Amino acid sequence: MVVELQILGIESTEWLILIIAAFGGGAFGAALGALPAFCFTGFMVIAGEALNVLQEFLAETAGLDPGTATAGITATLGFGPVFGPHISFAGGVAAAAYASKRGYMAEGFDYHLAKDIAQALGTKPDVLAVGGLFGIFGLVCRQALVAFAAPIDQIAITVVISAFLARLVFGYPLVGKVGGSGYFDMTPFEQGQTRTVSDTDGPTPATDGGTAEEATEQRMATEPWLPFQYKWANVAMIGLVAGILGAFIAYETGSAFLGFGISAATLTFLALGTEVPVTHHITLVASTATLSVLAWGPIAAIVVGTAFGIVSALSGEVLQRLFYAHGDTHVDPPAFAIAVNTFVIAALAMLGVFPDSAWVTTL
Repeated sequence: MVVELQILGIESTEWLILIIAAFGGGAFGAALGALPAFCFTGFMVIAGEALNVLQEFLAETAGLDPGTATAGITATLGFGPVFGPHISFAGGVAAAAYASKRGYMAEGFDYHLAKDIAQALGTKPDVLAVGGLFGIFGLVCRQALVAFAAPIDQIAITVVISAFLARLVFGYPLVGKVGGSGYFDMTPFEQGQTRTVSDTDGPTPATDGGTAEEATEQRMATEPWLPFQYKWANVAMIGLVAGILGAFIAYETGSAFLGFGISAATLTFLALGTEVPVTHHITLVASTATLSVLAWGPIAAIVVGTAFGIVSALSGEVLQRLFYAHGDTHVDPPAFAIAVNTFVIAALAMLGVFPDSAWVTTL
């Protein structure tokens, strides 16, 4: 007789399946690189949410059962244990932090190599194992947040927790050396100021993983997350534009995630070297806020959603200046902004200010 134990709301047999899948998903993110892996998240979400919208349309016009196919694509794949950002993207981020320490990363990246999340890390067993282990951590961390009904985007905050864990595990400082006159000062970057890699890392590993030599290479004194998207006015403007798009898509389709999927998929061009704006933290928050206040009417809902899009864009910039620009590894500003702003939406709903919190859990 087999006795099934439930851990964090999941039976033990299912845990084994999910852990195997999460290891594969994290290793996948390491092999492809965190950013290319995240693009696949966008494709999966677009497919799932587009199907959902079509099914809802058919249900309304022809009386057909919408079914559950969208759960199999969006939830199980797009946000599940293979392509979920808390697994494949976070696994890729951790693998880059590890690979940089080992001297595996290819040169040519303008910032500290551990921040190069677009670089495919190939087939090295130890690198893929690191990605896989962090994928498992992402699975467990997110499920724990679900089990305790954390009123936040549980995937986004898991991405953030995983990134800080990677810094601790692989010996990087949690914040790094602050350049200029403080956390928010980007003038060292604008003036092209540099510092030696050894200021924070010690000796630079040889590229073949052999004996390290004293560091002579230079890195930027301050490293903004997106060198083409950090000025306050520019960030606010893209927040307005993407906020409108996210709010409108959510209002028209009823999907909080379709705009996010589109934004995530556009990062394919960023991975290929084109300086496209990063907007998934804007569209997701805008869509969520819009659906949270639909009871106020369409105009108010779109205005509120757009406002939250601007706030999410600006908060992402604040968080990148605090935790990315001076650090040595990638702590994802969009995931951080999504976590903060979905918590705000949940809090407003719990306080009775918002009629609803859309998909965000409330206590």
